[in-house]
Formats: sequence, structure tokens, C-alpha cells
Amino acid sequence: MQYEPSRSSPAFLLCEGRPAVTPDADRPQNFAETLPTEMSVRIFGELDAESLCSASRTCRLWHHIIEQSEQLWRRQCLLVRAVCRREVDGDRRDGLSWKVTLGRNYSRCCLKRDWLRGRFSQVRSADELSGRKMTSLDAETWGEILQAELDR
Repeated sequence: MQYEPSRSSPAFLLCEGRPAVTPDADRPQNFAETLPTEMSVRIFGELDAESLCSASRTCRLWHHIIEQSEQLWRRQCLLVRAVCRREVDGDRRDGLSWKVTLGRNYSRCCLKRDWLRGRFSQVRSADELSGRKMTSLDAETWGEILQAELDR
């Protein structure tokens, strides 16, 4: 079956076969305008944290859907928790939202993961880290990193 541009997309059809939205030929269609919010959230749920933040800057509707969905931020935060369990659990105990918790711990998680994987094992001076975003790490995290270095 070949694509026929003259036919309406199934997303724009009601049960009776009439278009739910008249497509404007001058602008691309926005799926979030035609789908239920829950479906848009499921689509946005396939994005990683950086892509989710970029998508939220696309238009007001996407921004609203993404910003209001604790489900999206929770999913991303649980991925960060795999590396920064103590930090994420502490923020959640303090009553911070999933979005705020993610914002506070995302950079820390990326840095800690790189240290634990040995990405910085061969660094001889601070100059080799120029351009790399660094963030503060607590004593327990440094202990984990040092132990990982000793185990290598």
C-alpha cells in the first residue's frame, strides 16, 4: 500500500469518517492538538531527559503537557536514582517534586556515572577537564568513586 497524500490521516478522522481537524496546509500538524493528553504523555515518555526539556520548548501546548506531568518527570528521575539513590531519596523525603528532584540530581548523576565507569581515571591535571561540567559531590559519593578506582 502506497502513501496517498490526498487522504486524511487516521488521527484526523472521527468514527463517522469526517475530519476532526481541518489540516492547515501552511503548518505541520501538532499531534498534541488532536490526541488526548494521556496519549501525548505516553509519546513524550519515550524521550530522554534532555530531549524532554527540548520538547517542552517547542510550543506552549507541549510545554504545558510536559510541565504538568509528574509521570514524565518521575520516570526520568527513577533513571537518575539508579546512580544517585541516596540523593534522590533524600530530596523526595524532603517533599521535592519529581521535576525539581531531577533538576537537582541530573548533572550529579551524569558526573558520578562517568567517575564510576573510570572515564576520569587517567586525568593528570585539571586542564584535561576543561569544558566538562562539574558539580559538587558529597563525601559518600567520593568514597564510592575512590573505591571504584582502587578496584580497577
